[in-house]
Amino acid sequence: MPPMLRLLGLLLPLLGVLAFVAPDSAKPKAITVYVVRHAEKGALLDPQQPNEQPLSEAGLLRAGELALTLRKAPIVAVYSTDTKRTRDTGTPLATARKLSIEPYKSDAPGLAALATRIRQTPPGKAVLVVGHSNTVLETIEALGAVRPVKAIADNEFSYLFEVKLPANGGPATATVRRYGAVK
Repeated sequence: MPPMLRLLGLLLPLLGVLAFVAPDSAKPKAITVYVVRHAEKGALLDPQQPNEQPLSEAGLLRAGELALTLRKAPIVAVYSTDTKRTRDTGTPLATARKLSIEPYKSDAPGLAALATRIRQTPPGKAVLVVGHSNTVLETIEALGAVRPVKAIADNEFSYLFEVKLPANGGPATATVRRYGAVK
């Protein structure tokens, strides 16, 4: 057998072993999407402008806790519906990262468009989506994942959903944990 073929015969199995034990860093990274409901609402100051309802003191604290909870996440975008309470929930994190808050519409076509935008995020990076009790789970579904909880009660503000969008186009997965003070 020629020496070159013999060398190739020795190297091929070695390459197969190296590919099997390659570190995770060699694998394509997923896009991570953090989805939260806005923090606790304050009193509605002007009934003519329901979208301008501010956060309560507890809500402002929770928004700060969200920024602390996600401080190590590689967040590159913050998306919010066009209400004061959702914008204010994402503001501490956006400010810390020097990001502007990007608006999205929370109806079905708007969520589909948001999912398309999010899928353009570089692999290995993360985004935050701030929505409402009646849109958060729909957002998770628009990203292709199964709802990890059945519903979000009107007095529930502590869920932090994490959706993973695999770089290889595999199925999205969603998990849930809590952040901030849990009532």
